[in-house]
Amino acid sequence: TPEQLTQLAKEAMLHAYAPYSGFFVGAALLCGDGTVYQGCNIENAAYGPTNCAERTAFFKAIYDGHRDFKAIAICGGKGGNITGAFPPCGVCRQVMREFCDDDFLIYLVDEKGFETRTLSQLLPDSFRASTHMQ
Repeated sequence: TPEQLTQLAKEAMLHAYAPYSGFFVGAALLCGDGTVYQGCNIENAAYGPTNCAERTAFFKAIYDGHRDFKAIAICGGKGGNITGAFPPCGVCRQVMREFCDDDFLIYLVDEKGFETRTLSQLLPDSFRASTHMQ
């Protein structure tokens, strides 16, 4: 359920490595077969090599052979406390677009619950590699 997925995102948030920003992010990605992959943000002193929680979850799932994704829950905040609903960055949205359809669900977790968006709402007029390789 969305509630279970948001709870797993909250759990994943506690694993974040964020010594520079102090901003912890967790994600829980639901695959088509029901498997869930958790991810957290992993910062780096050079900033560029930092990896977002969403991409951590996607890359773990893709490594294990998954290509069918249904939803992701995302939460974040300073010091490991949820301090608002934070949508994924542009790079994460494009990674989602590579593997997900327009109706892929994104649960943005805040202090009171969560808001639901679709990928097409967060990344309108987007493209996939398949649209440019025809």
